[in-house]
Amino acid sequence: MPRPPDCLLGLLRGTPSQRGCTLFLISFNFMCLVSVMIYWHIAGEPGSPAQLSNLPVDIPCPHREPPRRPSGTPPPGNIFFLETSDRTNPNFLFMCSVESAARAHPERQVTVLMKGLRGRNGSLPRHLGLSLLRCFPNVRVLPLDLRELFRGTPLAAWHAARQGRWEPYPLPVLSDAARLALMWKFGGVYLDTDFIVLKNLGNLTNTLGTQSRYVLNGAFLAFERHHEFVALCMRDFVAHYNGWIWGHQGPQLLTRVFKKWCSIRSLGESHACRGVRALPCEAFYPIPWQDWKKYFEEISPEELPRLLNATYAVHVWNKKSQGTRLEATSRALLAQLHARYCPTTHEAMKMYL
Repeated sequence: MPRPPDCLLGLLRGTPSQRGCTLFLISFNFMCLVSVMIYWHIAGEPGSPAQLSNLPVDIPCPHREPPRRPSGTPPPGNIFFLETSDRTNPNFLFMCSVESAARAHPERQVTVLMKGLRGRNGSLPRHLGLSLLRCFPNVRVLPLDLRELFRGTPLAAWHAARQGRWEPYPLPVLSDAARLALMWKFGGVYLDTDFIVLKNLGNLTNTLGTQSRYVLNGAFLAFERHHEFVALCMRDFVAHYNGWIWGHQGPQLLTRVFKKWCSIRSLGESHACRGVRALPCEAFYPIPWQDWKKYFEEISPEELPRLLNATYAVHVWNKKSQGTRLEATSRALLAQLHARYCPTTHEAMKMYL
């Protein structure tokens, strides 16, 4: 059996106070390591760069139209996607999310905001994912300036204070804050990048989705600009901030603010009040996160419409499902959703996966 380092043995042989201090430091470091491992297990990595590392940087567009050049500030009423990490190479699910939203809303602007594009003077890096997104004239990709986004909101001081501070879930918490600021400043629709949009969302205003009978989820948000519910969420975000509890600044925040907004104790008592609606699970989360593997199971094409009859958009739970192999030409539920709602991405998947 290998012997422990002499320096560690020396400390352990020292005075009781030295031994106690040493054991505390060992325990603290061990708990930090466990916290990080739990975080990556639950949250997953920001993406899977290896998935696209060997793919071409350009893709031919079917019936390609001239792309719109990104410029200016996003107008109100957009559909928004956020990438709060520094990654600029969208994976196939990200591509499908944006494509499905663009196809379902040809009359609306779909804006993808990427933190990693800062300082690039508007030029986009060459990646297959960004090349594919250029195929859709109503999609534009813009840099995400978080300091500017948070300016003038209760989140500005919080964001400035957190710089350099270590927390176990930095990217999810940052994303939770950014989506609230987006809805407050611009209004419109926010979607996580692991959604596949099935229907037009234009008739949904001041709306969010129920994940379960106990929890709301902010992976989908649709609000008017400067809505008081979003303002209350931002104030609660800062007043009750705790970055060490998974979901405290996201689903749990929305749930407690909605209960306060409606003056209720449980979600079962009300699903709409004071102009804000919480749609049932079937609308955006028809498959619970515990059952995410169902997206990779085969389903008959006839059963698909029945399963998703009351669904606007499907949340795929990428933090759980990433890394799971998907055969693009299979009858798996997710493969059929790709084929039907993001066919350009689906063709690329068949070609390069």
